[in-house]
Amino acid sequence: MKFTLKDYQEDAVINILSNFEKASRRWHEDEDVHAFSLAATTGAGKTVMAAAVFESLFYGEDTYNFEPDPGAVVVWFSDDPSLNEQTRFRLMEASDRLDHSDLIVVQNDFCDEQFSPGKLYFLNTQKLGKKSLLVRGHEEFGKQTSLFRPPKPDLRASTIWDTITNTIEDPNLTLYLVLDEAHRGMGNSSDKSKKDKTTIVKKLINGFGSVPPVPIVLGISATVERFNSAMKDAKSEGRILMPNVEVDSKKVQESGLLKDTIMLEVPENIGSFDTVLLTRATEKTKEMSRLWEEYARNQDDVEPVKPLMVFQVPNTPDEEEIGKSIDVILKNWTDIDSSAIAHVFGERTTLQFGNYQVPHISPERVQESDHIRVLIAKDAISTGWDCPRAEVMISFRPAKDKTHITQLMGRMVRTPLARRIAGNEKLNSVNCLLPFFDTKTVEDVAQKLMEGSHDGEGQIEGRKVLVDSIELVPNEKITKEVWDKFKSLPSQTLPKKSTKPIKRLTVLAHELASDGLLEDAGKTAHNELHKILDAAQARYSDKIQEGRSKVLNVEGISLKVDMKAGEKTFDDFVEEADINVIEEAFKRAGRLFSSDLTRTYSEYLAYKESEELDEEALIEAHTEVAALALVEDVVEFVEYEADKLARTWFNKYRVDIRGLNDERQDVYRNILSWSQTPQDIELIKPSSWMVGTTIVNEKGDREEVPKFENHLMVNPEDSLFPFKTGSSWEDKVLEVEFSRKDFLCWYRNPSHQGQDSLGIPYENDGRYSMVRPDFIFFGKGKKGEVLVDVVDPHGIHFDDTLPKLDGLALYAQKHKDLFRRFESVAKVGDKFRVLDLMDKRVCETILKSKDPEELFLSELAFDYK
Repeated sequence: MKFTLKDYQEDAVINILSNFEKASRRWHEDEDVHAFSLAATTGAGKTVMAAAVFESLFYGEDTYNFEPDPGAVVVWFSDDPSLNEQTRFRLMEASDRLDHSDLIVVQNDFCDEQFSPGKLYFLNTQKLGKKSLLVRGHEEFGKQTSLFRPPKPDLRASTIWDTITNTIEDPNLTLYLVLDEAHRGMGNSSDKSKKDKTTIVKKLINGFGSVPPVPIVLGISATVERFNSAMKDAKSEGRILMPNVEVDSKKVQESGLLKDTIMLEVPENIGSFDTVLLTRATEKTKEMSRLWEEYARNQDDVEPVKPLMVFQVPNTPDEEEIGKSIDVILKNWTDIDSSAIAHVFGERTTLQFGNYQVPHISPERVQESDHIRVLIAKDAISTGWDCPRAEVMISFRPAKDKTHITQLMGRMVRTPLARRIAGNEKLNSVNCLLPFFDTKTVEDVAQKLMEGSHDGEGQIEGRKVLVDSIELVPNEKITKEVWDKFKSLPSQTLPKKSTKPIKRLTVLAHELASDGLLEDAGKTAHNELHKILDAAQARYSDKIQEGRSKVLNVEGISLKVDMKAGEKTFDDFVEEADINVIEEAFKRAGRLFSSDLTRTYSEYLAYKESEELDEEALIEAHTEVAALALVEDVVEFVEYEADKLARTWFNKYRVDIRGLNDERQDVYRNILSWSQTPQDIELIKPSSWMVGTTIVNEKGDREEVPKFENHLMVNPEDSLFPFKTGSSWEDKVLEVEFSRKDFLCWYRNPSHQGQDSLGIPYENDGRYSMVRPDFIFFGKGKKGEVLVDVVDPHGIHFDDTLPKLDGLALYAQKHKDLFRRFESVAKVGDKFRVLDLMDKRVCETILKSKDPEELFLSELAFDYK
């Protein structure tokens, strides 16, 4: 893969491959047919995950301990040819093993008798329609009564249905069908074209006549419910539904692939096509352009993002009015001219808007065509379309079209650089002006966007939708000493239990070398690992010898049946392993140690025995490496030492890494997170926050958000921090902490995953999540020094209360020298109680506790005041 997968993406790939492996085995053994879905929110990177799956399916993958399927054939099916082309391009963009010859778009002249293994074929509903050249003659052949079949149309040897049938019936092949947007084309509808699509997809899944059902179906859909409903509508009886692969939308948001903040504006007293609002949208786009250019300058010649403004009009727009709107845009944005404007209307041709001829552009080409800065659209443009550089939208659609708004906004949430910009919420946001919407309707839109999109995927933590927002900047009254103290507090990464320390070390080496920080780092890493393996050979020689015996000898049992006496006897046998058995054991070692390391270490061993790399010496080395991998202590020893070396390098080059641009630093932070234990990372000083200034009360009226003094981030106009507390507990904490004599200032810890948020991992039911303490307070010590207090109010009735307390307590104990207080507050009965997490006795009790209420009522807790 050209891209490093996010943790949630890697987990999804592993689960898909596991389902594929089971489904393939059951198909070939019992002809059972299976189906399951990959359900992920918009922007999760479904195509990147698919690329990793196909690479592994065709070529195998040591990281996932997955053997290739030599007979794998994949058909990617959607109802949109342009979407297929876009998917094909993205797969090649993501994969370094799939090329254009592996990804075949089935055209009308396709006439292969069966699909070829190791290939991915793109099909769509039009290619399987009755009028398509690919299927013509199929129905007639089904009715024929003569002995000999007549020639098929266009002298074809076979139709596409014949090709599918031959592929499924070949015992050496396994056909995997991927339904892109699996819900489409299978719902109940009175519309004839939709009925035709439904029929085609049902035939493809279930088979018909002499065409057998597809063995394995993977649906890619926004929600599990959509896929399950689609399979039900397809009436796919007898097909076994496997566990669906669901991607946690919270983890997608945390990854930085999606923008954190969606800002909605609802101006009042507007005209038909209000020039003031259009001017405001233009100014916002200009400002985003300036901010991206400034960011690029500070990042050592990084190419700046070219923000796009989406101008959404009604389905029956007035061409003259659009022309006047273009006049307004160009008058206020003098850096562009009419060549920077395009449309994506259904009329796929140049259109006349007032005095301007505006060309059409295919939606999938908008992102790469960064000379286009204004895009005129009607409704949701198209399924599968997304444009990460689309950062401002103004919509003149009527308020009843809120579904169209949420559809389009849901496709504007990808971050332009596929990562979060550290500490700058403005560059992690998207703007939308809705002049024809009332407050209540906008709140409905906001709620839908908080759920991920119009699909209702469940609320996404870390995303916020703001109405009437303002920008906050660092408070000028806060001293450098406070900010220095803030930046000294370590946040932490989520542990990754499935990580392989050897892979982590070698990837780190590659990046250090590419940045010129450690010359020949890869070679150095392997040399160090060779020394570690040498040490393991000396330390575990007896166990390795046992492993060697297992590699060189194949043990088994033979069955002897005495037909006359009616008796069975079993005899053990031992045979010497041949070269194939040794090489298979060597491959297994590669999946444990990494194929690169087993290759270089076996060559290193062979050269120790012979000046030339002869075959006999190499087979002996492969045997030795295979034996090493059979000893669990050796594997653990090597992984421990590899992890130790990686930590040494991270510490040694920490300052140099900090001097790199944001993109490169983000790469190292990602590698750092590939650890089985939490790793400390630095907090950074935020430069820009976006917050809402109004809320909607129960009556539907707007209310101003309360404002507070002495916060680290403030509105520059009044030096105040707009903040609506989420509970009476938070009110109590602020009341108590503000009243302390040594209080200086405070920080509301953000809920998002950015580097300006203090995050602490905790484990719950074998899975790690992140808790972000609500408040950080700064006080003045007796000698004038800055002191830090963390106070986290949390309900005791939640299932995760104890696991969160565990994580907070372990963190507080590890970093107790950095804090004056680290406390957890809870309301028990009518009293607020507090646990001091820096008290070792409290920490030990928390780790053993079964009941959080007992903890806060015990003598270890005290009244919070």
